[in-house]
Amino acid sequence: MAVLTLDLIILYGPPSQSTAPAVHQRDSSLTGAVTAPTQAVPQVAPLGKLHAPNLFVVTPKPFTNELLRKVAKQGGVRALELADAATVTIDGKQVPTLGVDPSTFRAYTPKVTARADALWNRLAAGDLAVSFVLGTDGGLSLNRQVSAAGGSLRVGAYATTGFGTIDAIVSKQTGRTLGLPRGNALIVSAPSADSSALRRSLLKVLPKGTQVATVNPVVPAPTAFSGSFMSRDQLLVALKAAISKLGRPYVWGAEGPNTFDCSGLVQWAYAQAGVRMPRVTHQQWVAGVQVPLKDAQPGDLIFWRHDPTNPGYISHVAIYWGNGQMLHAPRTGDVVKLAPVTTRNLAGVVRVNPAAASRVR
Repeated sequence: MAVLTLDLIILYGPPSQSTAPAVHQRDSSLTGAVTAPTQAVPQVAPLGKLHAPNLFVVTPKPFTNELLRKVAKQGGVRALELADAATVTIDGKQVPTLGVDPSTFRAYTPKVTARADALWNRLAAGDLAVSFVLGTDGGLSLNRQVSAAGGSLRVGAYATTGFGTIDAIVSKQTGRTLGLPRGNALIVSAPSADSSALRRSLLKVLPKGTQVATVNPVVPAPTAFSGSFMSRDQLLVALKAAISKLGRPYVWGAEGPNTFDCSGLVQWAYAQAGVRMPRVTHQQWVAGVQVPLKDAQPGDLIFWRHDPTNPGYISHVAIYWGNGQMLHAPRTGDVVKLAPVTTRNLAGVVRVNPAAASRVR
């Protein structure tokens, strides 16, 4: 942990000189529900109790108190955090972005990030925090001024939340300048509930068009693994599709057919074989069953945890090619290539189950 904390410290830029925005009062029954703004304060509130995030919900319209009560009444729900979510253009990229109250939202992030007072103070002061992958592989380096709606923002920190495909966070006040809608996103902590079952329940009580993604899924103990693995023909099609893209450039967020990021390459190649894969790495991690690296077969997926801001997060994926080789889209400035398998920060190997993959949300 000491090493991870040291790594995180160097992932900050110097403090912003801007003034911290107003911190909002919160509904005592629902964490993060916004009422009236209070006087501006120089720093965010100290970290309180941590909450494990399990579901990330985005609705077509802002949450009402009635909808929030419906969510709060679901079995197993322990805490809620209201936020603002939309995809916005940052540095010419379409970036899923979350506007948050730094004082309360920090409690839903990984411990090493939640404890980082400097990060949250910079966010409150108007800086932008981006995911580790967007920062290192997408070119949004620390301290850089990037273009956005309403002006420019400084990249003040790296912080991977793991909520859906969110790759940037700002304060709610900064989010207003970006045009984020108010209160259309909700983080749900329900550590004792079956995440899949709770997701289904929420979709029944929330408006049509609501999207619910699992975060750190809580599932019942497995009995028998349902469904079957990919057929030999499917594997051949997926592998041929992937190898046909050798030399194509890595572009953060790209899904093909001419440019790819790591998970975009996996999703595109397996789609050619009729397998519906989820889009991002931490979702692809649960698209099958884990097998030992020594038993890996061509077409299995290999995953790594490289992100010091969220040590448990799956941040990279490659396709096992055989004979100790993997096919992957590495990072900005590189191309789709074959390379030796590396075991540094290895998370594990997954054998894809098409039925399981299609159910991941």
